Amino acid sequence: MPLKITVLGSGTSQGIPVVACECPVCQSTDQKDKRLRTSVMVQTHHNTFVIDAGPDFRQQMLRENVKKLDAILITHDHKDHIGGIDDVRAFNWVMQKPMNIFATPKSITTIQKDFSYAFEDNRYPGAPQIQLREIDSSPFQIGKDTIIPIKAMHGTLPVVGFRVGDFSYLTDASYAEPEEMNKMKGSKAIIINALRKEKHHSHYTLNEAMEILKELKPEKGYLTHISHQMGLYAEVSKELPKGIEMAWDGLSMEV
Repeated sequence: MPLKITVLGSGTSQGIPVVACECPVCQSTDQKDKRLRTSVMVQTHHNTFVIDAGPDFRQQMLRENVKKLDAILITHDHKDHIGGIDDVRAFNWVMQKPMNIFATPKSITTIQKDFSYAFEDNRYPGAPQIQLREIDSSPFQIGKDTIIPIKAMHGTLPVVGFRVGDFSYLTDASYAEPEEMNKMKGSKAIIINALRKEKHHSHYTLNEAMEILKELKPEKGYLTHISHQMGLYAEVSKELPKGIEMAWDGLSMEV
C-alpha cells in the first residue's frame, strides 16, 4: 500500500501582518493562496500521523475529517509548530488513549513548559493526555512504520525533518550537512521549505530549495512554509521548473 500524503498547511506566521492586510496574497480569491501554518499528514497501511501541530491544528483536522491519529512528530519547538497540541484532547476522547508525541529533548522541554497543566501530578480530568517520546538522530518506529530523522539547522536552532518510505519532509531549515541530505536521496516525493525569494537568515529561499530538489532528484518536489512575501501561487508557479511545485493546503498525493 502506498503512503498517502496530505498537506495540512503550507504557510507560516513569518511575514503575516497582525492587522488586516491589503497585500495581493491576502486579497487573493485563489484557495491555493490560503496558507495555514505548515504541517503534513502521513497515512500508511498501519498508522496515521502528522508532522507538527501548530495553532491551526484543530482547523486542519476538521477540514480533512481526521478521525484517527496515532502520533504527532515535532520538527522543532517554535509556537507555529506546537501551538495546537492542546487540541489532541479530542483524539484522547475518541480513541480513549494518550497521544504519542515524538520530539527531541529540547522540544520536549518546551512542550512540558508550555502545556504544564497536561503533566501535573494532579492533572485536571479534561486536560490533554500526552505521551512524550524522545527521539535523536536514530531511526525509530511507530508501530510497524520506520521513521528516519533528518537533522538540519534553522539558523542557529537544530530542527528535524523526517523520511517515511519514499517520502521525505524538511521544513524551517536553512542548512543541513551532506550526510543528512543524503538521507532524502531516492525519495519519490520531497517537501521542503522555501520562505521567500529574498535571502533569509534561517530559511531556505526559493532558489535554494529548488537547487536542493534538483540535486536530490525526486519524482516530485514541493515547496512549503511559504510566506506572503513569496507572492501568488499562480504567478510563482510560472517560474518553477518541471517536477517542482508549490504545495497548497489540502494537496494530496500517493507515494
